[in-house]
Amino acid sequence: MAAADVAPQFGAELKDNFKPVNAWVSNGISWLDEIQQFYRERSAIEKEYSAKLTALCKKYYDRKSKKISPLSVGDTPTLTPGSLESASLTTWTHQLNAVESHAAERDKYATDLVAQVAEPLKQAAIQYEEIRKCHVEYHVKLEKERDASYGELKKAKGKYDGSCQEVESRRKKMESAFDHGKSKAQTAYQQQILEMNNYKESSWRSFCLENLYLISINVTNKQKERFFHEYVPEILNGLQDLNETRVSRLNALWTLAGQLEKSSLTNSVNHMTNLLNEIPRNDPRLDSMMFLQHNVTQSQEPGDMGFEPSPVWHDDASIITDEAAKVFLRNVLGKSKASVRELRVEADKKKREVESIRKIRDNIQQGKDNRSEVDTVRSIFYLQEALHEVERKWLTAEVETSTIISVAGDLSMGAKNHNFRSQTFKIPTNCDLCGERIWGLSAKGFDCRDCGYTCHSKCQMKVPAECPGEQSKEDKKKLKLERQEQAGAVPAVDLESSAQSTAAPSLTRQNTMNSLSSGYAASTARSVSVSNVAAQATPENPAETDPEPVAETKPTAAKRSHRVLAPPPTAYMSAPPVSETAASKSKDPKGRMMYPYQATGADEVTVQDGDEVAIVDPDDGSGWMRVRIGSQEGLVPASYVEAAPTPSPVPSASPGLPERPGSTYSNSSASIAGSAAPKRVGPAVAPRRGAKKLQYVEAMYDYEARSDMEWTMAEGDRFVLITKDSGDGWADVERGGVTKSVPANYIQQV
Repeated sequence: MAAADVAPQFGAELKDNFKPVNAWVSNGISWLDEIQQFYRERSAIEKEYSAKLTALCKKYYDRKSKKISPLSVGDTPTLTPGSLESASLTTWTHQLNAVESHAAERDKYATDLVAQVAEPLKQAAIQYEEIRKCHVEYHVKLEKERDASYGELKKAKGKYDGSCQEVESRRKKMESAFDHGKSKAQTAYQQQILEMNNYKESSWRSFCLENLYLISINVTNKQKERFFHEYVPEILNGLQDLNETRVSRLNALWTLAGQLEKSSLTNSVNHMTNLLNEIPRNDPRLDSMMFLQHNVTQSQEPGDMGFEPSPVWHDDASIITDEAAKVFLRNVLGKSKASVRELRVEADKKKREVESIRKIRDNIQQGKDNRSEVDTVRSIFYLQEALHEVERKWLTAEVETSTIISVAGDLSMGAKNHNFRSQTFKIPTNCDLCGERIWGLSAKGFDCRDCGYTCHSKCQMKVPAECPGEQSKEDKKKLKLERQEQAGAVPAVDLESSAQSTAAPSLTRQNTMNSLSSGYAASTARSVSVSNVAAQATPENPAETDPEPVAETKPTAAKRSHRVLAPPPTAYMSAPPVSETAASKSKDPKGRMMYPYQATGADEVTVQDGDEVAIVDPDDGSGWMRVRIGSQEGLVPASYVEAAPTPSPVPSASPGLPERPGSTYSNSSASIAGSAAPKRVGPAVAPRRGAKKLQYVEAMYDYEARSDMEWTMAEGDRFVLITKDSGDGWADVERGGVTKSVPANYIQQV
């Protein structure tokens, strides 16, 4: 047998032929079981001396002849080997010849054969089969990763086609519109084209579909290239190494079997010497070279992906580079360039970890380390999975960077990026880009740590990189006002003309009923809009005259635990006298209370519906303003105040109703459930910073009060928690302004 001059590499030659390589390696591993079975059967036959030993050798000659092709060149070779045998089969033939020539007393040899050869072969077969399965599982994961990248590209294509379809429908609508609507349809069509060119996104963006679709094509092509040129060849090389390791181990066991036989046969030294001379010539690479020569095929790598224009919108493969698109591309480029640097360092670190554990495996194969090779191989694949994930992100960032720079240049030069952080806005805040409200506690957005720029998550990538740097609190407020004016979120309102208008209310975003329903609205424009709607309502449409539904059109705000409702009717309280002299001398702007408000803290003031107040400090964005009424001064909800110079008469308290104090601990309207006096209820208000938050409890079981100091409660009843269990097993709770005790283990906090 000729020596293998060049070490073959399956990964470089066989490309993606994983299945035939895996089958070939599996055949070799299963063959180990047959060899160890041979030694076990031989051990039994050795007892029957040479006659039985000769019959056994003949039997395995026949078996070998049936497996020449699968063991030499695999199950489905592309080139028929003829009568050629692999190097291992040739060595095996010498082994059988030696056994036939040496039929003698083998009792001690048979015992040593089972303990030192057959059993290690069994363990080796189990170990190598586990390693082979690790390769198969890893290959399946790589295929899933490849298919996932194809799926992402398909999604990007679908989103792009949808955008094109929308543009086409706008065009058709424009063409079919009548003359009086032609200009409006034309505007919508041009706007949709702009959105198609600029608002194109992947699964995490809401714009630039075409640009990201083109980028996704490049990313998918690179991922595919790595799959077929790096990942799969690496697995094939691992299978090759596994097979060669198996052959090396097999050689060692064969050598041991020969040595045992030589020591027990003093009369067969020549035959055993020949066998020992043949076994070392079985170079593991010879089997690999023979299999390689008979299984080389033309690689069928898929072609690169190309741009596919939409069937309804005939576009080309060029990336949009107008000014609006450059804002998005600049933001993508800035993120990608920063990611490239971070991911390069992380990838280098993980590569070093992979190389370190590979050296451990080499030491295990050389007998320098006693750790489990199966566990080591699993660790290698686990680290490689993590490495591939980082490399895919790194590759994506590099392709995005190179693609954008090649088309539009390095847009990040001179950019002043905002220092955005993810933020959950506890009070309603307007987006500084689009001017829309960021509603709800679950509505995530972003704000700049330096200049205070706020935006939706969907608007982040559209924000121009023009951060003025770190600003003071006052400068942030000024910038906020300027940005909101530019975004059109707070338009100017003519109070006089609005109050005198008899036309139907406008349905713009700033003054619709839905926009005004929340008590967080603090602008004068919103307050005026509420009064206008109430004034313009007719008796035929009573729903518009009742302000209470206005407060309930935003159920998400009303359901918050810190919602503050209107206080008890004015029949139970009196307002402090208003000093007309002090009011006339004040230069502060005037306002009129649209709803009554009961103070809940030392820094608040109690006012009634229709009271005229002086606005000391306007709303700073918190939803509260400081007013003065008579000699008292304090905070009230901004949405309760209307900037109106003429005060309306204050309704007098009914003398026939008894004086009844409000709840000390709660602002809940449950305490006035029995009141017969109808009263307007103001909208919910934003919680003040630092306000004490009420704790509510719910009854878990029914309980019958045994004295006037206890509450009778049914399962599900709710109370305001005043004092927790102090050790006596009772808790103090409040409902309807009355505080009593209940068993502490009968309630739970909600």
